[in-house]
Amino acid sequence: MKAMIERFVREEDGAAGVEYALLLAFVALVMVTYGTTVKTAVGAIWNSVATQLSTAAG
Repeated sequence: MKAMIERFVREEDGAAGVEYALLLAFVALVMVTYGTTVKTAVGAIWNSVATQLSTAAG
């Protein structure tokens, strides 16, 4: 594990790793920030579908 970390730090592609880490952090932040909004919207869609299916089934 230590050798893998040392190799990662020495590589010139380390900047790309940092960029990916920042992108992942940004995506996580967006998910945490808007998670409840998305959850509510998706729940409303599924409830609507369930109601329509129930009505159609009679």
